[in-house]
Amino acid sequence: MKNGRFMVGLVAVAAVVSYLVWTGVTETMVYYLTPTELLAKVSDDPTFRDVGVKVSGKVVSGTYARGDGGGELLHTFTVRDLVDESSTFQVEYRSALPDTFSDEVEVVLEGRLRPDGVFVANTLLTKCGSRYEASVEELTG
Repeated sequence: MKNGRFMVGLVAVAAVVSYLVWTGVTETMVYYLTPTELLAKVSDDPTFRDVGVKVSGKVVSGTYARGDGGGELLHTFTVRDLVDESSTFQVEYRSALPDTFSDEVEVVLEGRLRPDGVFVANTLLTKCGSRYEASVEELTG
């Protein structure tokens, strides 16, 4: 009888821990749209512009410009889809850029797409995995 209660308790504790791990993982997962997906959603439902979204894409080489946006710093550039290079949109970002920002870097943007087709980013992160990944020689050497 004691072993039966112990097993029931053990199963209950394992179920609670599994539930906490599952909810923690699903709440911290971040999904972002591609430029193609964003433009398709806005085309299907124009009110989607009012929703803040995360978008991932690649900065188009030669499109970055720094300017004065009404007394504050303004960065503008074009982002393209990684797969469909014809799917692009202009981005405005009004804060300091990450040190790893450059032409053709992959970025994750958080913000809204205005009716004029310009994405106003509140957050900008760069993806630079290849810079920090070990080469095959380093792993096998």
